[in-house]
Amino acid sequence: MTDLLPRPAINGHDKPQVSLLKFAPADEQGSGLDRTPGGDQPAVVEAVDRPDNPLADWLTVPDVPILPAWARSAASLKANAVALARLCAWHTRYHLLRTPKYAFRVAWLAVKGLWRGLRGLWPTLTAHDQSAAVKALRAQVKAKPDDVDLAVRYALLHRERTVARRWRWGAAATAVAATVVGWWLAPPLLQTGMLTAAAIPLAYLGRGDDVQLLDNPTPPLRVDMSAQQLNDALRAAGLLKQGKGDDEGPRVTCVMGPVRDGNGWAVIFDLPKGGGKTAADVLAKRTAIAAELGVDEIQVIAARVRAAAGGNAGRVSMWVADDDPYLGAPTPSPLVKAETFSVWDPIPFGQDARGTRITVPVMWQSLFFGGLPRRGKTFTQRLMTAAGLLDPFVRHYVADGKGGADWMPMKAVAHRLVMGAEDDAVEALKAMLKELLAEMERRFVLLRGLPVSVCPEGKLTPAIVEKYNLPVIFVTIDELQEYFTAMEKEDREQVINDLCRIARRGPAAGFICNFASQRPDADSVPTKLREIITLRYSTQVVDQTSSDMILGKGKAAQGADASVLSEEHKGTGVLVTGPASFVTVRADFLDGPAFSELCQRGRALRVKHKQLTGDAAGDVTAAADQAGVTIAPVLSDCLDVMRHTDRMHTVDLLDRLVNVDEDRYGDWDAERLAAELDAAGVDRTTRQVKVAGVNRAGYRRADLEAAVPAELLLSARRVEGSPSTEPATDTPSGDTAEGA
Repeated sequence: MTDLLPRPAINGHDKPQVSLLKFAPADEQGSGLDRTPGGDQPAVVEAVDRPDNPLADWLTVPDVPILPAWARSAASLKANAVALARLCAWHTRYHLLRTPKYAFRVAWLAVKGLWRGLRGLWPTLTAHDQSAAVKALRAQVKAKPDDVDLAVRYALLHRERTVARRWRWGAAATAVAATVVGWWLAPPLLQTGMLTAAAIPLAYLGRGDDVQLLDNPTPPLRVDMSAQQLNDALRAAGLLKQGKGDDEGPRVTCVMGPVRDGNGWAVIFDLPKGGGKTAADVLAKRTAIAAELGVDEIQVIAARVRAAAGGNAGRVSMWVADDDPYLGAPTPSPLVKAETFSVWDPIPFGQDARGTRITVPVMWQSLFFGGLPRRGKTFTQRLMTAAGLLDPFVRHYVADGKGGADWMPMKAVAHRLVMGAEDDAVEALKAMLKELLAEMERRFVLLRGLPVSVCPEGKLTPAIVEKYNLPVIFVTIDELQEYFTAMEKEDREQVINDLCRIARRGPAAGFICNFASQRPDADSVPTKLREIITLRYSTQVVDQTSSDMILGKGKAAQGADASVLSEEHKGTGVLVTGPASFVTVRADFLDGPAFSELCQRGRALRVKHKQLTGDAAGDVTAAADQAGVTIAPVLSDCLDVMRHTDRMHTVDLLDRLVNVDEDRYGDWDAERLAAELDAAGVDRTTRQVKVAGVNRAGYRRADLEAAVPAELLLSARRVEGSPSTEPATDTPSGDTAEGA
């Protein structure tokens, strides 16, 4: 008897994935079913998947695709057909180009085959099958010369062999003569066909076990892997139990492969049940597995297959590369050729080991970059900022604790640019953070006052950005540890709290934090700041402890270990995008000149959309670069390093110039600097300046700006003043002068 159930829920699920319900007809009025007055009761259904139905499991439709993945759509079929045609065309061109080589190889093999054929026919032509009997009778005749019967038998057998030889040699000579005459009388085309018909079987006969007629277009594999090798490696690493006696023990179940996948082997396998091992254990044993497979651990790319992809806690996806996949020529960043870019879209970042394009969404995120010096950390961090350069509705706040030339091109775009970690730069950083906090609070007040139809989630949107002139704010701070080590304890705690507030609450207001540091221990970058960051990237570090400090605690045990990278892996690092999501990425290449060009293009975009503000609007050197006016390099560099102060002592100025370009200014002294600035048109109103109560030889920024063409000073006006030290004094006061 079939039971009838109401429609809403089936085994606790209102929308089952596989339904075995037979819905009752809607017009069934006289069926005798109980209905509520007024007809409000939901339609009843006939259930065949009730727990008490013994046929429920048997009637369940398998949730398995009928067609393979490559045949489920016309587009996939067409793409595979095109790929097959392309492969056939490539093989055709490959072998056609080697036709002369193949012809010579066939001729040589045919000669060898002819020799082997003649050597094989020789016993037949010489009646070798009868020679043994003739030799035996000859020996008997010599032993018994008086035996007439034996002599007659020997004579008859010898004659029989002679006749056989004559017939066989005659037949062979006739065949050869007929073939030669026929070939001689045949037309050239038929002659070629006859030669080919004779050469091919002779070449086949002349081939050896190690001789191949056609070249193999596929190079020999540098790494080989089979299911047996995989099991042996996992067993040696302690992930599979050892068998007893002749029993090998439990084995993994290969869901896919091992199969060739690009320049490596791909396999997806399930660990056997009962062993107590999980996919996390496999990831933690990557080095041991690589050693057993005979490769470097950088060549083994392993990841857990999650339930969303049909996996479980014991399913592992592994790819073993033939060689180090992160070496070779770097890939130029696609941002170089892009006209514009929106930071609301994922930013092109690099490629993984298999060449898959990796993009990073930065909206509502904060980023942290770490690693050893000279491993491409700053180059990689600049990729994020470079994407914001091509979006005119992005406002940049940049601070570089090193104060070198890496971020100097941002003077053309940055609303605030802080260079170095000296006292004046630290004050400028603190003022910049206060400005950011005030802007963040102002935005939250504005967003709270907008109607839900305009701001449905209480966060910034592209429409709000343009309508209310609220550009996305990119906060980039490089060498963060330099600022913390240069500050007093109270200032340090205040700056850390400010950065935490910006990183925690800022994303909803359109703030993107992009921080970088070397090994971020508790002294250089506090844990409470690092733990707020959502996206992390680490180039090579010295050990797993340092890797975990950057990428997060326990990440190395999960497989996200930047210490396995070597010195050759510049620009390559481990990107962590979530609690269990990470990938090793070779970042796109964006060198200094290309970054400078992007800064100039970003400035032009902001001028066009009336978004050039702050320090960039008042930067004299940036205006000169945009106008194509040449300013003496020493004058431009002095203006850059004095951007946070009205005056500076000569000694300090020389130190900062060396930090910017040691090759140029490494051997300069005060006299050389004075001579070069004098040649650049600088007229010093005073030889000494007062800084922190001390009078020494130095320069005033106003004197340096006076050497810049007047039209640039008019076009490059500051919208908002930046922090500076005490006002300059033209002449020394009662304090004792120092220096010359």
